Amino acid sequence: MHANGFRNTLLKALDEEIIARLRLQPVKFEVKHEIEYPDDPISGLYFLEVGMASMTTTFKDGSQVEVGMFGHESVIGVSALMGTRKSLNRVYTQIAGHGYTCQVEAARREFRLGGKFQALALRYVQSQLIQAMQSAGCNAKHNFEQRLARWLLICADRSHSNTFKISHKFLADMLGGGRPTISTTAGRLKRKGLIEYTREEIRILDVPGLTKASCECYLIIKDYLDNYTKFDTSTIA
Repeated sequence: MHANGFRNTLLKALDEEIIARLRLQPVKFEVKHEIEYPDDPISGLYFLEVGMASMTTTFKDGSQVEVGMFGHESVIGVSALMGTRKSLNRVYTQIAGHGYTCQVEAARREFRLGGKFQALALRYVQSQLIQAMQSAGCNAKHNFEQRLARWLLICADRSHSNTFKISHKFLADMLGGGRPTISTTAGRLKRKGLIEYTREEIRILDVPGLTKASCECYLIIKDYLDNYTKFDTSTIA
C-alpha cells in the first residue's frame, strides 16, 4: 500500500520506504478493546484509521477519568519511543474501528534513524501535551455544558462521525461528573436542537451551534491535532 492510501495522519505523511521498515499489520478494534493497561509492557504502536480510543487514569476506588483521546491522527504507545517500558495509563477503544500496529522494536529502530518518523512522532507528542494541558484548564475554568460540547465535538472529529454509541455512565467517567449532571446537561443541548440522545447513543445535529456552545478550548485542540504534521515543516522535509 502506498503511504498516501492511509487515513491515519502520521502514516499518510510517511514515505513508502519507512512504511516498509515499520512492517505494519492490520488490526480491528472492537468496543472496549484493551490497547494498554497500567504496568503492562508496551509491545507495539497502534495507528487508528477509523474509531476512537480513550486514555484514562484509574483511581484506587476503581473510578476513572479521561486524560487523552485518540483518533485518526494518533500514535498510541508513542511513549515507548522515549524509553517507557510499561504503560502508565489504560487505553481502550470507545468507538469500534480499525487501523495498523507495528512491533515496538521496529518503531524504535526507525525512530533512532532521526528522520521523518522521529520528527512526526515528536510533533504528535507535542499535540498530546497541548490537548492534555488545554483539557485540564478547561475542566477547571469552564462550565459542564461547555465541557460536554467540547468533548462531543472532539469525539466526532476523531471518529469521523456525528453519531456514536456512548452511555451516560461513560460520559460521566470521562468528564468527571455524575450521571444526573450528564442527563441534565445533555437535556439542555437537546432542547437547543444541537444533539439527539438516548441512554446509549448521541447524534450531533448542529455542529456550528455546538461549537458556539463549547468554549475556545475545542478549536485550540482541534487545530493542533489536525495540523501537527505541518508545524516547523523545514525540520521534517
